[in-house]
Amino acid sequence: MADTLHAEQKLKSFLLTVAQQNASDLHLVVGRYPTIRVDGRLIPLTEEEVLTPEKTKDFSKVLLTEKDEKELLEKGQSNFSYDFEGKARFRTSVYFQQGKLSVAMRLIQTKIRTLEELEINPSLYDFAQHGQGLVLVTGPVGHGKSTTLAAIIDYINHNFDKHIMTIEDPIEYIYQQDRCLINQREVGHDTESFALGLRGIFREDVNVLLIGEMRDLDTIATTMTAAETGHLIFATLHTNNCAQTVDRIVDVFPAHQQNQIRAQLANVLLGVVSQRLIPKIGGGRTPAVEIMIKNHAVGNLIRENKSYQIDSIIETSLKEGMVSLDRALSQLVKNGIISIEDAFTYTNNKEYLKTIIKNK
Repeated sequence: MADTLHAEQKLKSFLLTVAQQNASDLHLVVGRYPTIRVDGRLIPLTEEEVLTPEKTKDFSKVLLTEKDEKELLEKGQSNFSYDFEGKARFRTSVYFQQGKLSVAMRLIQTKIRTLEELEINPSLYDFAQHGQGLVLVTGPVGHGKSTTLAAIIDYINHNFDKHIMTIEDPIEYIYQQDRCLINQREVGHDTESFALGLRGIFREDVNVLLIGEMRDLDTIATTMTAAETGHLIFATLHTNNCAQTVDRIVDVFPAHQQNQIRAQLANVLLGVVSQRLIPKIGGGRTPAVEIMIKNHAVGNLIRENKSYQIDSIIETSLKEGMVSLDRALSQLVKNGIISIEDAFTYTNNKEYLKTIIKNK
């Protein structure tokens, strides 16, 4: 009991450090100092003791419910949200590595910021005007996809009369209902899986749906059907750019279905947003956002299996609101917000980025 109480007090001090240092994550790993992530960089808390297997086990006991502990023992990991004294929430993962327990906790900001506050083009709110269709927000883990989606969902909440449903693993942002009726379902607690939760929306009078992640064929197939049948859907994928996103969705399906899926995707897709969080000069991070809006040309390329040409369409469709990642990076360099070295780290085409920076 004493060990658990001490672990609870120590964990509380770590989480306060996360908040005070404006960190995004806390990592507790055997053989390492407790470590936080600030502006994308891992920083060990060297004034603390190096963690032992007993210490990380004690921390896990503080965090895990009986149900979560059962999942951990059955699957080797458990993912859940952790409420810290009603002041902050953390997306948490407790998992085994080399037979020892590790903990990863990501701070979920309580305030849902607007796109303007996030330094993201408010043109993304245009997607909210549609009655049905599919909008995908993509990028690596930890680069702000959920935060961008929360801004759009909250915009709908304050400006439209809709029934919004979210299916998340775990629930991240908590929405304060305004004009919209909002239901938030957590995978593993409120529904068995994304796919099962998705199938329920056809009987729940949902207008707008947020899917935390499209992970498998069943979820993707049901999502596309829902987008065809009068639902406006926002979802995330872990892909690197807009063109790759199209390929990832199609490639999930068996070869004999892929032509049909391309046609279906070309019909339901409204757009793809791909983003990175880039270190700012002087500290902090700022988003570089690629925006693809499905127009006639993009729809044809999807149908004809020519997604490799989508980058060219994005590059030449600035007047339609499209922005390539390289254009976004070059503008941030021009404005003195990020360094050219960091821009080169995140570009997919270093030589082309050099060219457009030079021509600005």
